[in-house]
Amino acid sequence: MEEELNDQKRNGGKPNVQMSRTKNDISDLLPRDRLELREAKALLSAQQTSLEIIVNMCCSDEPSDDEWEEMSSSDESEMCADGMSDTNSSLFSPLCLSAELHTVLLNHSMPQQVLKKAEFPSAAALELCSKDSSWKCLLKKMQRVQCRALTCLHNILSSMDTDSLGGASSLQAVAQHLSSLVFSSAEVLKDEEFLEAVTSALRSLLQIMATKNISQCMTPHQLMGFCEAATSCDLVSVKVNALAILGITGSSLAKDKNTADTLQLIGNALLNVATKDANLVVCGEALDALFDVFADGDEAEKAAKNIDLLSSLKALQPGFRAKLRKEGKGKYSPDQLCVLDNIRINLKRFIGYLENLQRK
Repeated sequence: MEEELNDQKRNGGKPNVQMSRTKNDISDLLPRDRLELREAKALLSAQQTSLEIIVNMCCSDEPSDDEWEEMSSSDESEMCADGMSDTNSSLFSPLCLSAELHTVLLNHSMPQQVLKKAEFPSAAALELCSKDSSWKCLLKKMQRVQCRALTCLHNILSSMDTDSLGGASSLQAVAQHLSSLVFSSAEVLKDEEFLEAVTSALRSLLQIMATKNISQCMTPHQLMGFCEAATSCDLVSVKVNALAILGITGSSLAKDKNTADTLQLIGNALLNVATKDANLVVCGEALDALFDVFADGDEAEKAAKNIDLLSSLKALQPGFRAKLRKEGKGKYSPDQLCVLDNIRINLKRFIGYLENLQRK
């Protein structure tokens, strides 16, 4: 797709093949300088729809009609610079596939193909399209294909076994790639849809790696930089994903030796969010991640003492409970309140656990 865009732009947007002239050919009725643009739009729309179908195939829970409409609402309303409306890209309701067909479709090459689209588009394609006002409408479509690919990757990860995904080394390489996407440009940090897609995919991947005892591949610097960028986003789901990533990574590191320093960095970052964030769901996720990171192990115990975790949790406990009582019913859903109440109970238990450790 990108090579086609580059070729077409180098040719000044003119057709690069001689069209056959038949009595049924209606190309003369269309503006010649728009043919390649329309073809590019059609191809991108087809790629987006294909990825959405794969997302549906991999979904274990059927999303509601409202959820699908919300995902596709922006697709239906966009207009290109030449006044042509974008191709309607309504999402299909989840497909009912047999186990055999599901296995065939999700073959070993599927994740690699999806990952290629997650890396899409190239800087060259973006630069070429941004220089021409009539081609700028493709920028959003290319970025949307990338977001759908990331969502697709997230669902594929939960539907396939480790071997089908290429083994431990492949999973580590994908994790490195996904974390690097967050820092690919300054504009990325402003794109909430993209950040939600990439953090969801990375969270799912790291969780799989943790359950399979595959070592984490992100350096402390990369990890903290990633989470600092993600938690600075205003979107709650992105913050929650970033905090969960800290929890998953920290709990895995707690099993290794000489990781206390990194665990301290993670602990301080989580405490900072749990203490200062205005949203209780975000605070709750930070606390939940703290429970996971410092639940067990000599390195975790050492790090907890170094950052005075017990005193910090005791200090924030009354405020968390008071805020939950004051804001809970009017601001959060019943499901969120149920989770937050469990976190409140677990906070009390975890403080008791740390007190017992301190008495030893």
